[in-house]
Amino acid sequence: MEAVSATGRRKSAVARINIKEGKGNITINDRDLQEYFPLQQIQYIIQQPLVVAEAGNKYDIMANLKGGGVTGQAEALSLAIARALVAINPEVKEALKNKKLLTRDPRQVERKKPGRPGARKRFQFSKR
Repeated sequence: MEAVSATGRRKSAVARINIKEGKGNITINDRDLQEYFPLQQIQYIIQQPLVVAEAGNKYDIMANLKGGGVTGQAEALSLAIARALVAINPEVKEALKNKKLLTRDPRQVERKKPGRPGARKRFQFSKR
């Protein structure tokens, strides 16, 4: 099997990955998964597509993450892994779809409007 590429996005984070057969190593920006994301909850989000597809230690993943924060990057990486697994084995698509791992979350930060303190907030109204 040759390497498969996939892209995932969430908020302003972009994850580009290359996945190939291996021992289950996940490398992010030339660092190990545990070093880049020390929190267990974030590691769980990233590994969820591999668990659902029952492909835990079959593939090596090399990821390049840009933009966003910790959660956005983790969810972008999760989407990219799910898309790559479907490209490798289309039979896992149904299982990943049922867990909503193939859905791109479209929520973005709303821009601040001029003359207001925030995107939707207004200054306090004073009648007199």
